[in-house]
Amino acid sequence: MARLFHVPLSPFCRKVRLSLAEKKIEVELVEERYWEADPDFLRRNPAAKVPILRLDGATMTESAAICEYIEETRPEPPLMPKGAEERLEVRRIVGWFDDKFHNEVTSKLLYERVNKKMTGEGFPDSRNVKDGAKAIKYHLDYMTWLLDHRRWLAGDVMTLADFAAAAHLSALDYISDVDWNRSEVVKDWYAKIKSRPAFRSILADQVSGFPPPKHYNDLDF
Repeated sequence: MARLFHVPLSPFCRKVRLSLAEKKIEVELVEERYWEADPDFLRRNPAAKVPILRLDGATMTESAAICEYIEETRPEPPLMPKGAEERLEVRRIVGWFDDKFHNEVTSKLLYERVNKKMTGEGFPDSRNVKDGAKAIKYHLDYMTWLLDHRRWLAGDVMTLADFAAAAHLSALDYISDVDWNRSEVVKDWYAKIKSRPAFRSILADQVSGFPPPKHYNDLDF
């Protein structure tokens, strides 16, 4: 069985979990307290980051590389389109969320509100929280524009781009930091992806000291 060393609210871990679940790859989840810098953890990944996946006798790190490996070795059901131009667009949007969205929103909201408390780094920086709350509006508007022109974020079929976006937004939704009333089209997109069987494990997450809001695992939110 595969084994994933993860943090429940990490969007990068969630993206890998969604890919594994969509491919119906059975996996054991091992919660990793990465901030403690345990020697075994550092041996698994000297970069001291999650996710870390053990699969096919190999130890893998970096969520983008892991998801590409999963796609290449388990191509069904596909999470990447066949055409080079279409694959480029998927990778662009994955990069958008894992880089731009992460730096402007996730790190300002989730990391300030949750990670700092878990790791004992102190209280949230109110300026960062304010900046993140402002930035997410722009990103939701950009998603609205994309979804006004497409069925899914990267085109007419669901891809890894949708899982990357949903990984970040679901983690933020756990702490009620997404205004779903801002965009009906984004809310409908999230409802569709949230109802997939691959999402069940994500919706079952419980983080000690941070109970999820009532709507978190409600498919009709």
